[in-house]
Amino acid sequence: MSSPKLLLVANSRWNIAHQRAGLVRGLRARGATIEAVVPDGDGAVPGLTTYEIPLVADGTAPLRELKSLLALIQLFRRVKPDAVLSFTPKANIYAGLAARAAKIPFIPNVSGLGTAFIKGGMLLKIQAAMYREAFRGVSAIFFQNRDDAALFERMGLVHRQQVRLIPGSGVDCSAFKATPMPKRKEGETELLFIGRLLGDKGVRELAEAMRLLRPRHPGLKVTLLGELGAINRTAITAGELDGWVAEGLVTHAGRTDDVRPFIAAADAVILPSYREGMPKALLEAAAMGRPLLAADVPGCREIVRKGENGLLFEVRSAAALAEAIERFVAAPPIERQRWGRASRAIAEREYDERIVVDAYREAVIALTGKSL
Repeated sequence: MSSPKLLLVANSRWNIAHQRAGLVRGLRARGATIEAVVPDGDGAVPGLTTYEIPLVADGTAPLRELKSLLALIQLFRRVKPDAVLSFTPKANIYAGLAARAAKIPFIPNVSGLGTAFIKGGMLLKIQAAMYREAFRGVSAIFFQNRDDAALFERMGLVHRQQVRLIPGSGVDCSAFKATPMPKRKEGETELLFIGRLLGDKGVRELAEAMRLLRPRHPGLKVTLLGELGAINRTAITAGELDGWVAEGLVTHAGRTDDVRPFIAAADAVILPSYREGMPKALLEAAAMGRPLLAADVPGCREIVRKGENGLLFEVRSAAALAEAIERFVAAPPIERQRWGRASRAIAEREYDERIVVDAYREAVIALTGKSL
């Protein structure tokens, strides 16, 4: 049997190049041909044949959205992949509809639900209806946490027999090695946030929590590592960020293609997000042996075990976030080290990217009948 040709669809080049790097590497090592589909102007995914289509991640204009869908259908018919693998909400919906029209096997990955599921309202109703249609008849749908899978079942968007649970995007535990905790002077603690600078990621609550804490903890530092100006309705503005930096609440380290030096320099990684699929930032921090502080929401509560490898706190509450940070600041070095060791053990046992690659391999073989 020949090996399959797989087409990956996402709302950004970065998503495939970074979030799916381990999956691409693992499937290619087994003989698959991998190509990518990204929005116009995003540029090629390094090492992959890349097609660009007029897809706007946060767009809602009906004619433009129809143009995106038609472009995908035409592309699928021209490229003729053995299967389409999709990630991110809009890519899942449009790739699902396009794959059915082109009669191509389809494997979506519900890696996060997006702003509509956080805010609700009419946009959620429209998106839910589109998910229901896009996923109709699909044999395997990957979910990154149990909460999202259960929600889709309750809403009638999927059937239980379609659901496959995977540990997020996984993490390469050989590349993200455990590192010693940094040495600090008494009273010093450095926390690291990794992600796009969005309101939905809890960044505003994090700044407010620091405003509450700085008078009592002058040695506390929070570094924001991520993109400013992301295309998202909840994006943090440059003015907001500049104000926080001027006030001494946070520092901004910009965006990087290698988070490892930043994780190694931090005492813990913090994520006050409103909802996640399975956050890569927490997986990579866990693999490097760091305690985790996160909002008690889907995705985060899967990898963060309260009192075992970190702390969970109430979402959307600056006061609760400040209290959790203060608890971490008060934790003695021996407890922080214990949490860090537990994080590494959890990453190795439950979240190694080989688990994800094997799950995709089985699904692709079942759908295409080709060797992999």
